[in-house]
Amino acid sequence: MSAGTLLAVDGDSFAHRAYHALPKSLRLNAVVGFTSMLTRLWQEERPASVLVAWDTPSAPTYRHRAFAAYQSGRVFDDALLEQLELLPGLVRAMGFAVAKAEGYEADDFLAAAARAWPGPVLVATSDRDAFQLASDRVTILQPTKAGSVAGKASDARPRTRGHHGRPGGVSELARIGPAEVRERWGVEPEQVPDLIALRGDPSDRLPGARGVGPKKAAELLRRYGTLEAALADGRFAAEAKELRLFRRIATMDASAPLPPLEETHPTWAEASSFLEGLGLGRVAERVAALA
Repeated sequence: MSAGTLLAVDGDSFAHRAYHALPKSLRLNAVVGFTSMLTRLWQEERPASVLVAWDTPSAPTYRHRAFAAYQSGRVFDDALLEQLELLPGLVRAMGFAVAKAEGYEADDFLAAAARAWPGPVLVATSDRDAFQLASDRVTILQPTKAGSVAGKASDARPRTRGHHGRPGGVSELARIGPAEVRERWGVEPEQVPDLIALRGDPSDRLPGARGVGPKKAAELLRRYGTLEAALADGRFAAEAKELRLFRRIATMDASAPLPPLEETHPTWAEASSFLEGLGLGRVAERVAALA
């Protein structure tokens, strides 16, 4: 296993962003935008290895079984679901590793990869739950503007010039380490699951503690250090069971099964053939040019 940089990507996160950023009239718009994002990321970072992680929407996780309201109400377009089925195959055609298994979310594979890889790790995701992974070795790459990663429908091509925030680079990606987590949320990365449990997470339908918002949650954790210490001091006695459950739900499962993490040698020609088979000739040409 190489000690170079691992790029671990939340595939669902970026596929969803691409689908909603590019016109629905563009055929296979999520595939087009995702291809642009991933190739541009690879060009900018030149990682030693790449892992792309995926949810399995058709299979519930322990989070869904433990809390019926978890992520309830989410409805995805059929067109997006069809493209999500295609994308792992595209990633494999690129020569990158794919992590997907029933009972686990993409987040869990990101946590497992961050723990398993011996060198620096870049975690690319729009899910702020991943802030819990930030460390002196793990940096979160977080999109800051809708559509910025997907690129334009008329020119979703990989480029080789520039860097984050400059023309031609993988623009509008914030680099989040422990200092940025403290600045944004007022807690340490390891306190993020406790913070989410206390303040709640509307996107996942976690209600949090009654009467506690982000600022109050951060204040409590600065005082007590952990949710458990606050509960031991008699805080939220009537909600203790629920809050412990919310913390468990918000904690990424680093035991998720990973494929072998090995040095990556992109197979752009194979990826180009895969895209050609989908009828995406122009995108296939741009990927072929990377070889």
